[in-house]
Order: sequence, then C-alpha cells, then structure tokens
Amino acid sequence: MAHILVIDDNPEFRDILRAHLETHGHRITLAENGDSGLAVLDQGGIDIVLTDILMPQRDGIEVLRGAKQRWPDLPVIAISGGGWIDAGDLLGMAERLGADLVLQKPVRRDDLIAAVDAALRENLRKIG
Repeated sequence: MAHILVIDDNPEFRDILRAHLETHGHRITLAENGDSGLAVLDQGGIDIVLTDILMPQRDGIEVLRGAKQRWPDLPVIAISGGGWIDAGDLLGMAERLGADLVLQKPVRRDDLIAAVDAALRENLRKIG
C-alpha cells in the first residue's frame, strides 16, 4: 500500500489517523509540524501527505505550497477543524492552493479512507 505522511500538531489526532490508516495496510510516518513534515518529504519515498492547516512553526498552507512547488504530482489532503478562522474558509483556501482533497475535523474513519483511496487513484491515473 502507500507510504503516508501525517502532519498534525495534536499527538492524539496523529495517533488516531495512524491507527485508521495502518488497519488498511498503509505505512505511516508522523510529523508534529510543517517544518518536520517538509524535512520528511525531502528524504523521499512519501506517496501522499495529510496535513493539518493550523500548526505552529510552519502551517499546513506553507506545507501545501512547498510540497506542490517541489513535487507537483504528490497528493496532499488538507485537514482542519478551524480555530479562530472558520474551517471551511481554511479548507477553501487549501483547495485554491492545490490541495487534492480536504477534510474537516472531526474526521470520520470512512471519510479518511475514502479520501486517501481517491487521492491515490487520481495520482495513479495522472502518472499511469
């Protein structure tokens, strides 16, 4: 299956995503912020990125922009629960900046798996 990078500053949410994705056979690498997430991407071997939007040090919008500039075909799924900005506004901005899919927190397991599967199918279609 796919090697997925999960970037989120909430350790409990990262662990939930990892558990859901591992049960579907995916290999997961975790990062706690955008800086560490981009460092993982620099090492190569990632098939898809799931990134939170609001994070310290480097937010998900910066991760999305950096990833799409360097690896334009890399699927990126943006996730947000909002905060001081409405989640819909953040996710809309992420879509305009190139996110392949967006998910609003709380994320249901079935929606997560469906989004990952759709992003991977679309990527195979692009390169295939």
